Amino acid sequence: MGTLSLHKLSIIEFTDENTKQGTESWSKSCEDVVSSLEKYGCFIANYDKITQEMHDGVFEALQELFDLPTETKVQNKSSKPLYGYVGQIPFVPLYESMGIDNANTVEGIKHFVEVMWPNVGNNGFSENLLVYTKLAAELELTVAKMVFESYGVVDKHYESHVGSANFLCRVMKYREPKTHENKMGFVSHTDKSFLSTIHQNQVNGLEIKAEDGEWFGVELCPSSIVVMAGDAIMAWSNNRIKSPYHRVTMEGKEARYSIAQFSFMENIVQTPQEFIDDHHPLLYKPFDHLKFLDFFSKEENRRLECAIKTYCGV
Repeated sequence: MGTLSLHKLSIIEFTDENTKQGTESWSKSCEDVVSSLEKYGCFIANYDKITQEMHDGVFEALQELFDLPTETKVQNKSSKPLYGYVGQIPFVPLYESMGIDNANTVEGIKHFVEVMWPNVGNNGFSENLLVYTKLAAELELTVAKMVFESYGVVDKHYESHVGSANFLCRVMKYREPKTHENKMGFVSHTDKSFLSTIHQNQVNGLEIKAEDGEWFGVELCPSSIVVMAGDAIMAWSNNRIKSPYHRVTMEGKEARYSIAQFSFMENIVQTPQEFIDDHHPLLYKPFDHLKFLDFFSKEENRRLECAIKTYCGV
């Protein structure tokens, strides 16, 4: 990685002031968010509500969770495709993760904790996680509102978007590679969500692919979160926003823990009429988000160049 990359993600401040609708700083933030999403498909949100204490609490909770025996962790199951335990995969041996459905609700966390710590529960884990997942959901919905407003569809479509969003939180651990092991933490992919947020302990490894094909690394401070476009917003925006390819490469001698939260839509996702005209013909048919996940979860569809285009492209 010796060479200096030409690419760098924008860092956008999210404070009470910048996120107050109707103000000048709100308009400026909207502009910055959309231009970053159109350029790279992601940006870094510096979110002042994430304190050092909250950051530390979340990653201590994650360490405690991943220290549980594998036979407990694999009990993380779901009827929804791609929502449960993933790990012990020979070609990505460093990676392990679990999913928490409805993660920004007390019920969602409680259900997960009952499976991981049956009979005894774990209040510390629940509290640390819930305070984070609620903030991450709030951040993501603020970003969605900025996008909807910039594209002139906030009044017509934003409320139903909020009503439709379901949040899946994936907690992840990438152990440090042994001397002769491949450093790949996770393979190159795009997210299948509408939007995603990624927060990590202080071990870097996330890399983004720019449109010119160059991979570049992302460095984060404890209060920052990567906000990333998924395939669903790409279809919704009629390709105004692209979902970026990203991967994880493990360089150091420490484990990387990260917490990614994804929004999946319970209503049908469709491109607003406002985005379609002679110069911008419709590129994607309306689709059911969970059925798209189901499609993508099939082995043969994971290798597709662009799963969403194959699934519902016009």
